[in-house]
Amino acid sequence: MRVAGKGLVDRSTRVRFQFDGVGHTGFAGDTVASALLAKGQRLMARSFKYHRPRGVMTAGSEEPNALVTVGQGAAQDPNVRATVQEIYQGLQVRSQNAWPSLSFDAMAINDFISPFLGAGFYYKTFMWPQGFWEKIYEPVIRRAAGLGALSGLPADESYEKAFAFCDLLVIGAGPAGLMAALTAGRAGADVILADEDSLPGGRLNAETHTVEEMAGHAWAAAVVAELSAMPNVRIMTRTTVTGAYDQGTFGALERWPGAPVEGRPRETFWRIVARRCILAAGALERQIAFANNDRPGIMTASAVRAYLNRWGVAAGKRVVVFGNNDDAHRTAFDLSHAGIEIAALVDAREDVNVGTADFPVITGAVVEDTSGRLGLKTVHVRTRGGVRHIDADCLAVSGGWNPSVHLTCHMNGRPTWQPDIASFVPTPGAVPGLVAVGACAGVFSTAGCLAAGAQAAAEACTALGMKVKSTGVPAAEEAPYAIQPLWAVPGTGRAWLDYQNDVSVKDIKQAATENFRSVEHMKRYTTQGMATDQGKNSNVTALAVLADATGRGIPETGTTTFRPPYSPVAIAAMGAGGRGMGFAPRRLTTSHAASVARAAPMIEAGLWYRPSYFPAAGETTWRDACDREVEMVRGHVGICDVSTLGKIDIQGPDAGRFLDFVYTNMFSTLNVGRVRYGLMLREDGHVMDDGTTARLAETHFLMTTTTAAAGPVMRHLEFVHQALRPELDVRFASVTEQWAQFAVAGPKSRDLLNAVLSEPIDNASWPFMSCGPVRIGDVAARIFRISFSGEHAYEIAVPARYGASLFDLLVSRAHKLQGGPYGMEALNALRIEKGHITHAEIHGATTAFDIGFERMISAKKDCIGKTMAARPGLVGAQRSQLVGVRPVCPTDELTAGAHLFERGAAATRANDEGYMTSVAYSPTLGHWIGLGFVADGRARHGDVMRMVDALRGHDHLVEICAPVFVDPDGGHLRG
Repeated sequence: MRVAGKGLVDRSTRVRFQFDGVGHTGFAGDTVASALLAKGQRLMARSFKYHRPRGVMTAGSEEPNALVTVGQGAAQDPNVRATVQEIYQGLQVRSQNAWPSLSFDAMAINDFISPFLGAGFYYKTFMWPQGFWEKIYEPVIRRAAGLGALSGLPADESYEKAFAFCDLLVIGAGPAGLMAALTAGRAGADVILADEDSLPGGRLNAETHTVEEMAGHAWAAAVVAELSAMPNVRIMTRTTVTGAYDQGTFGALERWPGAPVEGRPRETFWRIVARRCILAAGALERQIAFANNDRPGIMTASAVRAYLNRWGVAAGKRVVVFGNNDDAHRTAFDLSHAGIEIAALVDAREDVNVGTADFPVITGAVVEDTSGRLGLKTVHVRTRGGVRHIDADCLAVSGGWNPSVHLTCHMNGRPTWQPDIASFVPTPGAVPGLVAVGACAGVFSTAGCLAAGAQAAAEACTALGMKVKSTGVPAAEEAPYAIQPLWAVPGTGRAWLDYQNDVSVKDIKQAATENFRSVEHMKRYTTQGMATDQGKNSNVTALAVLADATGRGIPETGTTTFRPPYSPVAIAAMGAGGRGMGFAPRRLTTSHAASVARAAPMIEAGLWYRPSYFPAAGETTWRDACDREVEMVRGHVGICDVSTLGKIDIQGPDAGRFLDFVYTNMFSTLNVGRVRYGLMLREDGHVMDDGTTARLAETHFLMTTTTAAAGPVMRHLEFVHQALRPELDVRFASVTEQWAQFAVAGPKSRDLLNAVLSEPIDNASWPFMSCGPVRIGDVAARIFRISFSGEHAYEIAVPARYGASLFDLLVSRAHKLQGGPYGMEALNALRIEKGHITHAEIHGATTAFDIGFERMISAKKDCIGKTMAARPGLVGAQRSQLVGVRPVCPTDELTAGAHLFERGAAATRANDEGYMTSVAYSPTLGHWIGLGFVADGRARHGDVMRMVDALRGHDHLVEICAPVFVDPDGGHLRG
């Protein structure tokens, strides 16, 4: 089926590949579809629902039929469009959704029982008997669902994610896109030209048009050569822009050609940020619905033309062309000039001037049916004089062109109906900074596309402050576009709309009859437009059929919602790098190497790796090390890396007011050089996080959060500023990684610091909850006198690049004072002894009242969650309240997660009075202690209860007490 002298493929380079185990030969530049068509292979797939035979319908990414599986084993990739997949040596391709073979599919029996499988059949058929759904119906349906399948094996292929920034993003490298990129590139703009095809040029590569007296594809190649030589222009072929997002951000998927290569990604997912964008995505030709319009060999007229002119392949030996617009005539003439027999040109319009045609022309006629099970054999044409039966192996259909409006709708925009082209066009301004041009905007002549691209680029560059050189627009084809709308041909057979999901005109009308008149309801009831092509080929026609069935106009009927991605994107590409250790990246503190060198076992805290404990010689268990470290901090001095705590820098004239709103207590009254503990509520009144915030200057605060909540709190602040208090002049940034911070805790902590600081500190000038700048030699640092251990303590922060050396310095000084480093186990024991809470206590279901902090909700101001926290049921004696717990028998062990019951009560759910949240062995007290929640807990100090942990086999008597076990008066903190 190759046509001599036609096509842009490299016929000197043969490429061997396999389809369903049979070897085939194509040429460099072929797709799987073009290479198979060249071998006369029309049957390539089966439809999803009825398993009807399907062949290639289009020549691009909108292909609904020819979906194949590429590769084998773990690397197999299902549902790849044969029209997009380029062939390469050794490529293995398999058909899918057919058993035992493509030509004989047992599931094709569905087509014979189709009267029972109409629109919404699963809502009606599988309702009775009720018990059958879970055991019979659902398993059978799920087993039959799907097209291709993954192997189920872990793949070792790599994907990448990348970021790019530009002045102008041009989407589409057809005539409009090339002209826009050329104009902007010559003006000096940073340009990215992205096109999903491997060969820039768009329809110029598939037509016989000339531009400036050059073949269209030659002109495109010359422009690409000029653009490639410009250092300010990047051409990204095989790159589909998949979505438009806020603030000029676009998602794009770049495919890498050929066989997988070690070290090279299979696909790259780009996030492109552009100051301006020109959408030149072209248009997609639509079909006309008539009986049996889905047979292999029935294609869009533009696809037949593309296979001839670009790939040098005849889609058939005897072709019928059917259309309702002038564009169909181009296909007939191109085929005829190439020596391919045109059995008839059928035009639905009455008065049509075809010109000098050397083939039969039938006007005022329509194709009403076809014959041929596995491939087209006969076309039935209804004319004024009756029905004519025309033998043909290819039917090229043109129902008009639909501009590719999809990206302009990704931010909730809706397209506008344009009657003269019988289609929707983008609504200006739907995506800020984006302008649609060319066929995408309803301009269907080459000259019009070139002019629109140049004008849009000039306007974009001018808006960006660039001078645009005046250059003429190349001379090109400027034929008018004339169309007479024709959506469906009346008939008795099933006329298909969504080819993959087997949705017919009858299904749409049935949905309207059953009152699914809304376009969105119709879509879900019939599955129209829910296939992998997302309705690119069928949506407009389906909307027209629905409009006719409901007696409404097409604009009134409206469109369904277009959502990203424009074409399928592998999850592996969007989540590139998210495998193995990349799934949850390790975050290491500046002291990590030193901690590992001291044989400290590392544990995960959020994404951070922190030392559990620091074993010493002679210690055999973690408890030995933990107890020693706790006693070291209580008696001498300990060093702990607390860099993992979230640190958010907040600045601006309204920073204090902003903090007043997000915290329950006041921060606008905090003096410079002081630190205050704060409690943050969610909007529903429950505790979100707690931490300290320091006022470094009049308009400068530094907030700390718990390690796990650093990200959520940052997102919360962003939401509050953007959605709730946008009038406040305040900015904030996460600086967690920018500062290394270490807790220096214990009675000798000030002695240790004075040994390293350039100027000594004392209790009078640095009282508890103070902060300020200090120096360690030439290094500027910050000190915060705060304590999580309950001892006299400080936290010292330095720029992260000095963290490792400061840790070594502090630890070496601590050893001289009988101290040293301590890990997370000791830190936990110290904070429980002091009664400090963590997210074990503020776990999402507790309120300020529950933890005894209700007085921290200021009565002088409003704050997030204040009103909701006061709701009935969130305060009062019935609430579980924070308490301390200690065993009646000092040798009994407490466990977190254990439940609390009245003494003597059975351990049943009905008798449950509370639960344990945190426990630790206290070396200071010589027995286990814990924190937990008990109903009306603050009134029950001194009560003896029963602690039961059925999982671990613990059943002990415990005493309820105040949650502060050590130094309840705070003398150690302030001394």
